[in-house]
Amino acid sequence: MLETVALSALTAFLTAAWNGAAGEIGKQTLLSAGALARRTLGRETPLPTGPEEWQTLAGQVHARLGHDPQQAGEWALLVRGFPGQTMALTPTAGLPPASRDFTNRQKVLKQLKREVTRLAAGRPRVALLHGPPGIGTTAVALHLGAALHAQFPDGQFYVDLRDTSGGHGPEPAAVLLRLLRQMGAPPERMPPTASGREQLYRQLIAGRRALVVVDHASSAAQVRSLVPATPDVFLLVIVSGRPFALEAERVSVPPLSDRYAVQMVRKVAGAEKVARAKARMPHLLARCEGNAFALKAEALRLQTEETEETEETEETVQSEPGAPEPRAGRPGRDPMRDAVQTACARLRPETARLIRLTALGGWPSIDARLAATAADTTPEGAARMLVEASEAQLLDPVGDERYRFRPEVRRCLADTAGIEHGIPECSAAVERALDSLLNRALHAAHAALPQSWRTEPAPEDGDAYRDEAEGVAALVAEAGNVVRAVSVAVEYQHFTTALRLARALWPLQLKAGYWDEVLPALRVAARCADERTPHSRTAAGLHFQLGHCLGELQQWEEAAREARAAIACERAEGHVRGEASSVELLGLLYLYQWRYEAAFERFDEAERIYRRIAPGQEGARDVARALALIERHQGRALRGMGRLTESQRRLQSATDFFKDQGESYNRARALTDLAETLLDAGEKAEALTKITEAEDLLTPAAAPHLRYLAGLRLRCEGDDRA
Repeated sequence: MLETVALSALTAFLTAAWNGAAGEIGKQTLLSAGALARRTLGRETPLPTGPEEWQTLAGQVHARLGHDPQQAGEWALLVRGFPGQTMALTPTAGLPPASRDFTNRQKVLKQLKREVTRLAAGRPRVALLHGPPGIGTTAVALHLGAALHAQFPDGQFYVDLRDTSGGHGPEPAAVLLRLLRQMGAPPERMPPTASGREQLYRQLIAGRRALVVVDHASSAAQVRSLVPATPDVFLLVIVSGRPFALEAERVSVPPLSDRYAVQMVRKVAGAEKVARAKARMPHLLARCEGNAFALKAEALRLQTEETEETEETEETVQSEPGAPEPRAGRPGRDPMRDAVQTACARLRPETARLIRLTALGGWPSIDARLAATAADTTPEGAARMLVEASEAQLLDPVGDERYRFRPEVRRCLADTAGIEHGIPECSAAVERALDSLLNRALHAAHAALPQSWRTEPAPEDGDAYRDEAEGVAALVAEAGNVVRAVSVAVEYQHFTTALRLARALWPLQLKAGYWDEVLPALRVAARCADERTPHSRTAAGLHFQLGHCLGELQQWEEAAREARAAIACERAEGHVRGEASSVELLGLLYLYQWRYEAAFERFDEAERIYRRIAPGQEGARDVARALALIERHQGRALRGMGRLTESQRRLQSATDFFKDQGESYNRARALTDLAETLLDAGEKAEALTKITEAEDLLTPAAAPHLRYLAGLRLRCEGDDRA
């Protein structure tokens, strides 16, 4: 007897399938659900766009199942065969280590601990920790996490928003993405929408005892969706600067008193150094004003001074060349900026120059190659200077021989670069950095997609990458800088460089799933292309990339607009292959919205355009493969329309082509589509044969696809097991 799926299980399946619709296999699950929903309801059912719409659809489907046992069984098997509807909280990393120099802050810690341990009483546990730059807010949070480690047995999660490539920090959906990655959500299960990510976040923390720290937040919108509903999860939001409006326990980090400021300096510099500098301490304390960053900078200065230098008087210190004059009590003074200027003055001139010129781009991360290019020096020399700057507290190491600036440090260095080195030299430094990043990105993009006409040929100069994997890895490592470089290039009016950088992001979209990361750069570049090179191939390519990116994030209306803009640009240029590809993209956008008739019409149009490419014309060598891909898409759309015989014919033709070409991956995808269509037609034995063929073609690296095939096999064998 066929089982009937419960409404709650059906709703959970549909929303879980929607939330997991990232990547090819997630889309496959949604397409299967869409085809079955259409057969059940007897009409086209557009893809729901929110939890409430999914609940409505589940209710409509469930109401029909009591009258159709056969379809009730199909839904039960689809739900049962869905791979991995639940996901466990799996910490991938904890908080960064707490500072060894942490001093006092007992009052602040007491306030935070009170929020952690108070009676929940239906109120979420949230604290907003704030203070001026350099005061030590992050150090407080990390110390708290270390002290209360046992309080949060299910994990401590840390997201730092300072290294983002945008000027105003990441969007809320991107913040959720970062946090979910920390919580162990695999890429193929990452929801594409902000609401889906929030739902997964709440699912993961439900009933858990965990600490979530978001550092360098810049708006309430970034963190509002993270406010926990479960009583034993504590959200700690850190703001460097003025606090914003958030329903939370506000905890201000004040300056250190002179007593504790001396203690901190002693921890860093050593008791002997502090004793020898006793005469200078009042001046030092007045200059630092209790700012932890400034105090540590002064302590490092004491630590490295020769013994005879530490016995200078206050007057001697004030007259030291390069050191800022003490301004205790002056309105508007900034001890952190004073500390940065003092640290720069103590560096070798070539190191100070390198660090200032490198700060100009606002790069999320810096390595020796980027710094060397900005300063026009050797990578070996730059590597030594980066270490020197890091030891002076002007850079923070982040691993893999990379560094990053604190935001206020970077701003101070960038502000003084023009004064110290002149506008022409600063402009030249930025231009060199942009050229270097473009060279790296073009080499990596070509290595990642060596056969793609959407990526430029690799430059003749620069370092090539060995294979596709190395090219993708290089782009991933440099993604933040390349994204940032697009905006910097536009700001400095290097428009062609900006457009080429954005085009080089294509492999990150296609192979790495970096849709949230590249979206800001694509918006900037597409707008720039429309202004500078309207109706060009470059504009078409960027509208295509933007449409693809928005589609992956299920921002359907805007994605379709961008696809149509790409079509218009390609037609204006007479670029037949580009026009066909853009029409194909529009068809895929309709397909994934369950608009099967509209999708089929676009695929049919794309086929006609591809067939206009004559032998010898641009793209002629790729026509046969493009037509095979179109046949696969047509077969998928026909399946959704219920035209199963036609679907089988087109999918079999695509499968045969990929077999002849030795394309195992695309053949496995087409075989999976064919198996689903055969199952819909009731041809279970033949469907099982196609499943086995697909499994034999896939390697263990295709684990999501293999899991999907296992679920599909379960659906085929369901009646026999029931």
